[in-house]
Amino acid sequence: MKLKIGIIGCRGIPNFYGGFEKLAESLSVALVNKGHEVTVYNSHNHPYQKKDFYGVHVQHCYDPEFLLGTAGQFVYDFNCIHHAHKQNYDVILFLGYTSSSVWGKYFPKKPVIISNMDGLEWKRAKYNAFTKQFLKRAEKWAVQCSDFYIADSIVIQNYLQKKYGIKCKYIPYGSEIGNVNDKALLSPYHVSTQQYYLLMARLEPENNVETILDGFYRSSSDKKFIVVGSTHHSFGQKMVNKFKEDKRILFAGPVYDKAITHSLKYFSHVYFHGHSVGGTNPSLLEAMGSGALIAAHENEFNHAVLQKDAYYFETTKDVEQIIDSVKRNEKEEQMVQNNFLKIESQYNWPSITEQYNNYIIECYRRKIK
Repeated sequence: MKLKIGIIGCRGIPNFYGGFEKLAESLSVALVNKGHEVTVYNSHNHPYQKKDFYGVHVQHCYDPEFLLGTAGQFVYDFNCIHHAHKQNYDVILFLGYTSSSVWGKYFPKKPVIISNMDGLEWKRAKYNAFTKQFLKRAEKWAVQCSDFYIADSIVIQNYLQKKYGIKCKYIPYGSEIGNVNDKALLSPYHVSTQQYYLLMARLEPENNVETILDGFYRSSSDKKFIVVGSTHHSFGQKMVNKFKEDKRILFAGPVYDKAITHSLKYFSHVYFHGHSVGGTNPSLLEAMGSGALIAAHENEFNHAVLQKDAYYFETTKDVEQIIDSVKRNEKEEQMVQNNFLKIESQYNWPSITEQYNNYIIECYRRKIK
């Protein structure tokens, strides 16, 4: 069955940004290879300005986020939805709902509307009470205005089915097994194999950055701690200032080169994953695929993915204990290997895109009956 499919809700392809962009890139190309006609909506100022990406139609729409900040995302989504009205799609896949579901009554009526419901956005610590209340409402609008639903986490699936009484398809996020392990890429950071800890994330309170660094600061470790992520914002500067006296801690800024980020994870002693909100977190899967030994924040999202193959922390004291006690022995190497196997068997992109393809076709058939 050949379908005409539109994908709305990301900044665009190829991926220069994050989770939904990587999903859109991998999924759209796979769907084209299965015979579908696929369009992905890109921000007008996306670095990739061509109209075709490996057979995927790329439709640029005006995105005023650079002028209006967050409010610009709502305008961008409206522009994408407005364009979609004229395309006679069979299916529209929305990636997320935070700035699109407000336009739910304007969604095209003919296509099957499938929404990837993202994480529990209203739980994020960075949002104020008004924003959290809006996000709860946006979640409800997305449920009301969609025909079918996808959750990338069992936890999210259970939450949506219980709260709204809907059937929600679980399809996790994907990742790859890293295959570039180059010690030479460590030289700019002045570290050697397994002689450093690593944190690679947006420096935000909900990612438990301060808890992790406080724990390391209090530890007796003689290893370094590399923090990868932009510090050009208030919380990032707060972290830099708070820990500037500890010469073991290196704020390396953002790093986008995949060979470097993979090698940093692979050669680290322990990789700290502090994310506390969301579904199947892309950076966690990438760390698993890079062969990192993982210490993760204690929450149901991380447990659903890692199970027994990680160390867990909640408090600064927990982090300090991990820093001072964890070795790289047979037990730890088995944890790393088990996480490799999870990527190979559950979270690989060919499997994920095949599940999306099957579900999209199933949804279309169910709607047209």
